Amino acid sequence: MAKKYQVALVTGGAGFIGSHVVDALIRRRLKVYVVDDLSTGFQKNVNPNAHFTKLSILSPQFPAYLKRIKPDVIFHLAAQVNLRTSVDEPFGDAQTNAIGTLTIGHWAAKLGVKKVVYTSTGGPMYPDGARIPYSEKVAPAPISPYGISKLAGELYLNHVYQVHGVPFVALRYANVYGPRQSAKGEAGVISIFAEKMLKGEPLAITGTGKQTRDFVFVEDVVRANMLAMDRKVVGAFNIGTGKETDINTIFNKMKKIVGYQLPVRKAPAAPGEVMRSALSSAKAQKNLGWEPKVKLDEGLKKTITWFQKK
Repeated sequence: MAKKYQVALVTGGAGFIGSHVVDALIRRRLKVYVVDDLSTGFQKNVNPNAHFTKLSILSPQFPAYLKRIKPDVIFHLAAQVNLRTSVDEPFGDAQTNAIGTLTIGHWAAKLGVKKVVYTSTGGPMYPDGARIPYSEKVAPAPISPYGISKLAGELYLNHVYQVHGVPFVALRYANVYGPRQSAKGEAGVISIFAEKMLKGEPLAITGTGKQTRDFVFVEDVVRANMLAMDRKVVGAFNIGTGKETDINTIFNKMKKIVGYQLPVRKAPAAPGEVMRSALSSAKAQKNLGWEPKVKLDEGLKKTITWFQKK
């Protein structure tokens, strides 16, 4: 029997999560194409068996590229991911995240792509007052331009599905962490802590450190992508552990693993920072057969080991 998917495109495939998705697709013997403008990704992350092109999804050359490679499935991870940047530069954020995703959907319909797996967002998607862990039954009410542009992407892909019949899955991630995560910019707190602790540099915790996040390991997230491709499902799915862990707990666990001795400073909280966040993945468990497997302590050890070898 012929494989359903033979050619995959991963946008943002030189990035943290994207490069792990590429590895998983290569292991499954697909022909994998990667586009990334390298604004935040690194070419060294890209599997040597993938076909890499430095290209923005907003480039006028992008449609011709798509016509040439004719993907069966698209994993769309290219994005502006910095929430603070979205507040400072909302037009650029909308261009990349909303218009970029509309471009993917438009050409997916024209080229007969069989499925689009879209990287959406979890925490910023839901209203503050909603019950934790957030469920997909809660109506999205993002207030940041980042959350708004990610929701716009979901709605555009839903339009393409309803009108042109191209199935899509939007994966709404919790706080993803793991090897290859950059410690620059608005990176995850775990990668920032790992880099500073291993260099013996002082570090700061913003606010009280009691703000909670739902930390999900990158290997689990990649598995969600593969299941989203394989299963006959459409729509939005939360991908998280459903558990809240505060930043002080993360610091103390990592301090113990590394043997970090320096006292920690407190820095002012970021304006508008969400105090609590966790995602229910009950829908993903039921429809995708997905649940997180990597426990936090194990994931932290794997992440720190990677940073030690860097």
